[in-house]
Amino acid sequence: MQVVRPVRDHAEFGRAINGIGQYFSPPPSAELLGRFAQFLPYERMHAAYEDGEIVGGAGALPFQMSVPGGSLPCGGITAVGVYPTHRRRGVLRALMDAQLRDMHERGEPISALWASEETIYGRFGYGLASWAGDLTVRREHNGFAVPLERRGRVRLVEPDEAMQLFPPLWEGLRRRRPGVFARTDTWWSLRRLRRPDEEASSPRRFVMLELDGEPRAYAIYRTFFAFEEGSSSSRLVVLEAVGADPQATAEIWRYLLDVDWMATVEISLAPPDHPLFFLLASPRRARYRMGDGLWVRVVDVAAALSGRSYADGPPLVLEVRDAVCRWNDGCWKLGGGVCARTEAEPDLALDVSALGAVYLGAVSFAQLREALRLEELRDGAVERADRLFAWRPLPWCPEIF
Repeated sequence: MQVVRPVRDHAEFGRAINGIGQYFSPPPSAELLGRFAQFLPYERMHAAYEDGEIVGGAGALPFQMSVPGGSLPCGGITAVGVYPTHRRRGVLRALMDAQLRDMHERGEPISALWASEETIYGRFGYGLASWAGDLTVRREHNGFAVPLERRGRVRLVEPDEAMQLFPPLWEGLRRRRPGVFARTDTWWSLRRLRRPDEEASSPRRFVMLELDGEPRAYAIYRTFFAFEEGSSSSRLVVLEAVGADPQATAEIWRYLLDVDWMATVEISLAPPDHPLFFLLASPRRARYRMGDGLWVRVVDVAAALSGRSYADGPPLVLEVRDAVCRWNDGCWKLGGGVCARTEAEPDLALDVSALGAVYLGAVSFAQLREALRLEELRDGAVERADRLFAWRPLPWCPEIF
């Protein structure tokens, strides 16, 4: 008989994490598990038990995540896995169901994740809500379309100074972009600013850009030295680069692109509206491979839809179908920025996964209509919905959790 509940101690925590960790090489070390437990409380790590043995696990990081025009509590889904001895026995569904009920009881109206396999999470109500990709810029093609009049001062900083200077700029990004989660001091020190032993040959470097004496941008990057046929083939890998405004953003990217000896600069998780596409004179030379980014699940329709901002427009009635979170089933009226149950006839009918896809503003209702993912029950409803939900800039989460 299967039982799903939160883990009770560090030993159970480790066995639950091993539901996914055993597929890695090497598996998570005791040190890594100890650090991870500082971000993921035991009560947020669910485990599936069969005959007293743990056979799978699923965690939900307690986040605050930016949404269009605001910020909401969010369960950041992580470390989901089932032991190979118990696959195809309903273990994952039991874990995800328990996790969603727990988030609902905690008052987290949305949930988000990075999907290791994109076909898994749609059946639990998650929708593809943002895009991200890998961007590579070769040195010979790194010129700007408009010459940049340099104004700032860039300097290298150590982690302790970065701990003071970087977080306010990250919070500025959260205010501008949906999909960005708030970082605790522990997250900064142990996840983003830590220099792991395995990086000894190519450590993280931290730089701060100051304009008029004020911190305005930062970058975290690593360099990988290589020499081939008499020329450098070294790579600079950008882990994160954040600017407070367009000038600061251009300045920090100009610094990164100009680091000596680097044949290429590589950026991971770049959104489709990354500023480099228009800063560069030859954007077609910057190789970009786009893939899925954040997947979003609406856990509480009323709270989630009332918690973001919209353009002006007449009320919209949505018929939401949710086979897992039955409390979401039914018709919901969205008007004046407030969502509530209604007996009115719906304008659109859609699965909760489709609602998650449009929630952050990157995916349009029209795209879902063309993909047969929603029903337009009243003429013009899709266009009205797209005007209401549209948001720029696009959602962006610069870090996989």
